[in-house]
Amino acid sequence: MSTANRGRRTPAPPAVRRTRATLFLTGLVVALVAVVLVSAGSGQLRIAPDEVAGSILHRLHLDLGPMPSHPRGDATLWTVRFPRIAMALLVGATLAVAGALMQGVFGNPLAEPGVVGVSSGAAAAAAAAIVFGLGFAGAWTIAACAFVGGLATTLLVYLLSRSDGRTEVVTLVLTGIAVNAVAGAVLALLMFLGDTQAREQIVFWQLGSLGGSRWQYVWVVAPIAAAGILVAFLAAGSLDLLALGERSARHLGVHVERLRIVLIVVVALLTAAAVSFCGIVAFVGLVVPHLVRMVTGPSHLMLLVGSCLAGGLVLAVADLVARTLVAYADLPLGMLTSLVGGPFFFWLLRRARRTAGGWA
Repeated sequence: MSTANRGRRTPAPPAVRRTRATLFLTGLVVALVAVVLVSAGSGQLRIAPDEVAGSILHRLHLDLGPMPSHPRGDATLWTVRFPRIAMALLVGATLAVAGALMQGVFGNPLAEPGVVGVSSGAAAAAAAAIVFGLGFAGAWTIAACAFVGGLATTLLVYLLSRSDGRTEVVTLVLTGIAVNAVAGAVLALLMFLGDTQAREQIVFWQLGSLGGSRWQYVWVVAPIAAAGILVAFLAAGSLDLLALGERSARHLGVHVERLRIVLIVVVALLTAAAVSFCGIVAFVGLVVPHLVRMVTGPSHLMLLVGSCLAGGLVLAVADLVARTLVAYADLPLGMLTSLVGGPFFFWLLRRARRTAGGWA
């Protein structure tokens, strides 16, 4: 084998890729169900998985399975644990889909919402709403500020990284690093200006946590996430054409710049929805889509569906570890995802350097 071909794999036939992708997606669904049952039953008050399933079925008016034997078991499930699990699934799915869109739009696995500054920009805007006590939109105020901040930073990075009508990926990443630094400075300034309660909330944004999840927060995030993910699915075919190259995509009827602007808005929407109530959760948008792409192949529809399922699964598992690894403690969720995502990011850089082809 020549040096140029070393490290490259022969692409699998389409039929094999489809079968592998179908099995992979089925496995993700099964794993999601298992993790939900285990996670809901784990904690200081332990509930058996069959009792968790029985509680869900009874809520669906199906008289099947045993109810939790502990007198506070059912209330604990529906007031504390299920809202947290639902938020984990939503946030993981939105961040992973946002990452897949960024990678598809810019044709590079290094393009991720956190890397280009949208997460930190949204968190800074939300922190400003906390410090200055904004309430113009009621319960939606923080989410609205986070959306505007995420959208503004994403568009700024996009505009600054363009040159001669093209978006340079290296410039995109470097501009994102600069925006992250500025957003970090803004967060530090807001911590200086805010009172003790505001500082604690800003620290929450920086560390990331699902500890305060409630059903009312889930109902705020869910429609935003659903709308963004639906648009992402509808754009999958255009992303497949864009993967052929900008010139080829234009010849095939894709309005490249309009597609990019729309999807950047969707990325900002999805990321802002995740950041609004849970703080910064790093690297999910980088790690999950890239791993899913290795299994499902180049089809963006399969990639987006797989990223949606895998993102929810990854964050549900991470949150389970965060609240059960240390007794009577709730570890920062962003810390755990960074511990995994950081080494993966380094491996991704090394892999892209070795394989002088494809996404380099």
